[in-house]
Amino acid sequence: MKKFKFTINGNQYETEILTIEDNIAEIEINGTLYKVEVDKEIKPVKTPKLVRPVAVPSTDSHPSVAKTSSPSGPKGTGSIKSPLPGVILEVFVREGDEVKMGQKLLLLEAMKMENNIEADKVGKVVSILKNKGDSVMEGDVLIIIGE
Repeated sequence: MKKFKFTINGNQYETEILTIEDNIAEIEINGTLYKVEVDKEIKPVKTPKLVRPVAVPSTDSHPSVAKTSSPSGPKGTGSIKSPLPGVILEVFVREGDEVKMGQKLLLLEAMKMENNIEADKVGKVVSILKNKGDSVMEGDVLIIIGE
């Protein structure tokens, strides 16, 4: 376990604590084994175990649901969700506008930083659910894009 070197009255002693059970310690001093009774009961130090939850990306509201559309569903439809809680500073599109992938849809202020929210699909803006000045939470639907 632990090794120590002592000098007592000019004599040097090399010691090693081998085991400690309850209040009995097994110690080796210069190669000779001794069992020593300790007055005070020694309590082992317990290190807390760190338990972390499973990491899920913040944009996933339902991690078990597939991200692809169903084969029978209309193609190109979907919703644009807020990646962070914040305030809408500007909306760059109107209902009925055609949008391309990567087109800037709105500007979101989150944690004192401006974030561009862009279209991740091609289609027509079906509805705008949040307006300039609205506070939004993470995962709130901002804009719905359809065909």
